Amino acid sequence: MTRPEPLLVITNADAGTADEEEVDTALAVLREHAEVEVCATASVDELDGRLADVGEQRIVVAGGDGSVHAVVGALYRAGLLEGRTLGLIPLGTGNDFARALGIPLDPQAAAEVIVHGRPRPVDLIVDDDENITVNGVHVGAGAEAGERGARWKERLGSIGVGRLNLGKLGYPIGALETAFDPPVLRVRVEVDGELVVDTDRRVLMVAVGNGASVGGGTELMPDADPHDGLIDVLVARPARTRDRLAVALRLPFGRHEDHRTVQVLQGHSVEVSGTPFLCNSDGEIDGPVGRRSWRVVPGAYTMVVPAGAEVSSPA
Repeated sequence: MTRPEPLLVITNADAGTADEEEVDTALAVLREHAEVEVCATASVDELDGRLADVGEQRIVVAGGDGSVHAVVGALYRAGLLEGRTLGLIPLGTGNDFARALGIPLDPQAAAEVIVHGRPRPVDLIVDDDENITVNGVHVGAGAEAGERGARWKERLGSIGVGRLNLGKLGYPIGALETAFDPPVLRVRVEVDGELVVDTDRRVLMVAVGNGASVGGGTELMPDADPHDGLIDVLVARPARTRDRLAVALRLPFGRHEDHRTVQVLQGHSVEVSGTPFLCNSDGEIDGPVGRRSWRVVPGAYTMVVPAGAEVSSPA
């Protein structure tokens, strides 16, 4: 009989009581099947230090998109990501990457996936500074909507029960607010070296996606697939206020792609340059910068997903 891999569960040292209770529930499932070590980290340095000597332990991330971003980023910087298999126990109200992978949002059910699921290669987005994006990165109004949406998500997250709360409305509300007072970008966007829009046109937002949703379930790029070896790119350029509002109001219903000012493409690389802009990568803000490019690394690492998940080959 094959001995189960030992598990290293990475948690956030600043997690609240509710998250701690959900982690304990998931740990009870994992401990029935494997040796489990729990490591709570509170800083990037702590995380880097612990993962530097992870050895043969399978890493399990207990947290949201930001936690996955931090762990994958630490492994990538250390040259330890390739060939690594990770598990995920979603916590909080966001968890867009878990949604992209089909991982249950209930921690106990997610722990069962870690035990009984199957490994599946996952793509990674890497920028020209070697910073990684797990789920999605947004430029312009998308970055601003994310910041505003996070504040609304925090306010509305207490209305409802558990995960069935109004927090998921945060991103659409943030997008609507941003539509009234958006950043003005004059940028050149190229996908696989082909020009999509030049600086003579005003751009509201550029989104580069590995996963379909942002902000806790808003499907910004519904066709994005983290297993297809491609980057999905959304360019929105509504100049008039009524067009910006039309795009924002369609977001919660996944109909924004139908608007004449929105273009969605796929490719292996994308470059944005021009007016200095902020970048929001998995909730992490960077910039302003005048140029940034991203490329996809197909099958950069492996995640444990539900056993019935469809398997596709990278493009």
